[in-house]
Amino acid sequence: MGFGGAPLGNLYRRIAEEDAQAALQTAYDCGIRHFDTAPQYGLGRSEARFGQAIGRFGRENIQLATKIGRLLLDCEPDEVTPEAFVDVPQKRIVFDYTYDGVMRSYEASRERLGVANVDILHVHDVCAFSQGSQDKSDAKVRELFDGGGYKALVELRDSGEISAIGAGVNEWQVCERLLGLGDFDCFLLAGRYTLLEQEALETFLPLCVRRDVGIILGGPYNSGILATGPVEGARYNYAPAPGPILEKVRKMETVCAAHDTPLIAAALQFVLGHPAVRSVIPGGANAKEVESNVALLERPIPDMLWQDLRREELIRPDAPLPGDHTDAA
Repeated sequence: MGFGGAPLGNLYRRIAEEDAQAALQTAYDCGIRHFDTAPQYGLGRSEARFGQAIGRFGRENIQLATKIGRLLLDCEPDEVTPEAFVDVPQKRIVFDYTYDGVMRSYEASRERLGVANVDILHVHDVCAFSQGSQDKSDAKVRELFDGGGYKALVELRDSGEISAIGAGVNEWQVCERLLGLGDFDCFLLAGRYTLLEQEALETFLPLCVRRDVGIILGGPYNSGILATGPVEGARYNYAPAPGPILEKVRKMETVCAAHDTPLIAAALQFVLGHPAVRSVIPGGANAKEVESNVALLERPIPDMLWQDLRREELIRPDAPLPGDHTDAA
């Protein structure tokens, strides 16, 4: 399990500095070594908080990932673009996937993080979900390749400055497209392979296995409902959950209860059943949340729970189950 840094950018609510540092320290003390952040997360606040913690951990002791695609520029107070973050620095976001944009973004991230380099550099949010339409997504992908952004990433990797290049997105389809255009090592895929969503099994995840491309799975709870269950106000993909999703989750919760297993634990562990998924990175805003995530990951889950979810047609029959590929090896 890795540590996802979006909450420490004050996602939806302000996180006290002491809570942020306690979350990072607890993650490290629990054995977590993959740490993921981005300029977007709090307009640099998450990266700056990571930087303080890395000073304690030692850069050589962790695997560090950040992202390119958003430049943070000084601006007037009324020009700040916080997106979903609160209490942010006075910056505005400019999307830039060109050669110069990649290099400027990477340099600024290194300064905020206080490091000489990172291990993984992701292209951030070129998907239609984040850009607002398929046409805009297509334009950003063209900019990445025609404007030299991909060339910059490859140069950084070939020089040994970074170890891997990837993309952090909310849709598997754009990952599949990127794999057809370039040589990517990994993808941070948010919410598109979960207990509720397994469409990526059709073509994308098998392609990743064939090409030895690792998936870092973000959003294992589909932005809330697989953690809270079908409660009033439950959120699915950043919006109120629709009726059919609530009903499906209700059925999943019943199966989990029959095996004395919290739904949230099943959701966290299910994604690791696929051989392409190398890590899952739930967020944690304080020490208690991080400790809870670790406990959920380590909680034993009966094999029959997965079989019952399959038998009830709540997950796809071809979805690999936790332990499947381990046993085969």
